Amino acid sequence: MFIVKLALSNLVIISCVLIGRRYPTLGGLIATMPLTSLIVMIWLASDNPGNPGLLGDYTRGVLWGILPTIGFFLAALFCLRKGVGLPAVLGVGGVVWLGGALLHQYFLR
Repeated sequence: MFIVKLALSNLVIISCVLIGRRYPTLGGLIATMPLTSLIVMIWLASDNPGNPGLLGDYTRGVLWGILPTIGFFLAALFCLRKGVGLPAVLGVGGVVWLGGALLHQYFLR
Protein backbone atom coordinates (compact mmCIF):
# COMPACT_ATOMS: atom_id res chain seq x y z
CA MET A 1 0.00 0.00 0.00
CA PHE A 2 2.89 2.35 0.74
CA ILE A 3 4.13 2.05 -2.85
CA VAL A 4 0.66 2.94 -4.19
CA LYS A 5 0.53 6.01 -1.94
CA LEU A 6 4.01 7.04 -3.04
CA ALA A 7 3.22 6.57 -6.73
CA LEU A 8 -0.05 8.52 -6.62
CA SER A 9 1.46 11.36 -4.61
CA ASN A 10 4.39 11.66 -7.00
CA LEU A 11 2.03 11.57 -9.97
CA VAL A 12 0.32 14.72 -8.69
CA ILE A 13 3.64 16.54 -8.29
CA ILE A 14 4.99 15.45 -11.67
CA SER A 15 1.73 16.48 -13.35
CA CYS A 16 2.02 19.97 -11.87
CA VAL A 17 5.60 20.27 -13.15
CA LEU A 18 4.68 19.13 -16.65
CA ILE A 19 1.69 21.47 -16.85
CA GLY A 20 3.73 24.30 -15.31
CA ARG A 21 6.35 24.07 -18.04
CA ARG A 22 3.82 25.01 -20.70
CA TYR A 23 1.29 27.00 -18.64
CA PRO A 24 3.06 28.35 -15.52
CA THR A 25 0.04 30.04 -13.95
CA LEU A 26 -2.16 26.98 -14.50
CA GLY A 27 0.55 24.77 -13.00
CA GLY A 28 0.62 27.08 -9.99
CA LEU A 29 -3.15 26.99 -9.68
CA ILE A 30 -3.22 23.20 -9.81
CA ALA A 31 -0.37 22.98 -7.29
CA THR A 32 -2.33 25.11 -4.83
CA MET A 33 -5.49 23.10 -5.24
CA PRO A 34 -6.25 20.94 -2.25
CA LEU A 35 -4.92 17.91 -4.14
CA THR A 36 -2.13 17.22 -1.67
CA SER A 37 -4.38 17.82 1.31
CA LEU A 38 -7.05 15.63 -0.25
CA ILE A 39 -4.55 12.81 -0.73
CA VAL A 40 -3.35 13.15 2.86
CA MET A 41 -6.93 13.15 4.15
CA ILE A 42 -7.66 9.96 2.24
CA TRP A 43 -4.50 8.29 3.55
CA LEU A 44 -5.21 9.44 7.13
CA ALA A 45 -8.80 8.22 6.93
CA SER A 46 -7.77 4.85 5.51
CA ASP A 47 -5.01 4.41 8.11
CA ASN A 48 -7.18 5.60 11.03
CA PRO A 49 -10.79 4.57 10.36
CA GLY A 50 -13.36 5.96 12.75
CA ASN A 51 -11.19 8.85 13.94
CA PRO A 52 -12.87 12.03 12.66
CA GLY A 53 -11.06 14.06 15.32
CA LEU A 54 -7.76 13.36 13.59
CA LEU A 55 -9.14 14.58 10.26
CA GLY A 56 -10.68 17.63 11.92
CA ASP A 57 -7.38 18.58 13.55
CA TYR A 58 -5.54 18.00 10.28
CA THR A 59 -8.02 20.18 8.39
CA ARG A 60 -7.68 22.96 10.96
CA GLY A 61 -3.89 22.79 10.60
CA VAL A 62 -4.18 23.01 6.82
CA LEU A 63 -6.54 25.95 7.00
CA TRP A 64 -4.32 27.97 9.30
CA GLY A 65 -1.21 26.72 7.52
CA ILE A 66 -2.26 28.70 4.49
CA LEU A 67 -1.01 31.88 6.17
CA PRO A 68 2.68 30.87 6.42
CA THR A 69 2.46 29.55 2.87
CA ILE A 70 1.14 32.89 1.64
CA GLY A 71 4.07 34.53 3.44
CA PHE A 72 6.49 32.22 1.62
CA PHE A 73 5.08 33.04 -1.79
CA LEU A 74 4.87 36.78 -1.12
CA ALA A 75 8.52 36.82 -0.05
CA ALA A 76 9.51 34.67 -3.04
CA LEU A 77 7.62 36.88 -5.49
CA PHE A 78 9.17 40.03 -3.99
CA CYS A 79 12.67 38.57 -4.25
CA LEU A 80 12.14 37.29 -7.78
CA ARG A 81 10.94 40.71 -8.92
CA LYS A 82 14.10 42.20 -7.43
CA GLY A 83 16.22 39.79 -9.49
CA VAL A 84 17.38 37.66 -6.57
CA GLY A 85 18.69 34.21 -7.51
CA LEU A 86 16.64 31.11 -6.82
CA PRO A 87 18.72 29.77 -3.90
CA ALA A 88 18.33 33.08 -2.04
CA VAL A 89 14.64 33.28 -2.99
CA LEU A 90 14.08 29.83 -1.49
CA GLY A 91 16.13 30.73 1.57
CA VAL A 92 14.26 33.97 2.26
CA GLY A 93 10.91 32.33 1.55
CA GLY A 94 11.86 29.42 3.77
CA VAL A 95 12.77 31.69 6.67
CA VAL A 96 9.48 33.61 6.29
CA TRP A 97 7.57 30.32 6.12
CA LEU A 98 9.42 28.89 9.13
CA GLY A 99 8.61 31.97 11.20
CA GLY A 100 4.96 31.68 10.22
CA ALA A 101 4.98 27.94 10.88
CA LEU A 102 6.40 28.43 14.37
CA LEU A 103 3.66 30.97 15.11
CA HIS A 104 1.14 28.54 13.59
CA GLN A 105 2.21 25.76 15.96
CA TYR A 106 2.37 28.09 18.96
CA PHE A 107 -1.17 29.40 18.50
CA LEU A 108 -2.75 26.07 17.55
CA ARG A 109 -1.61 24.26 20.71
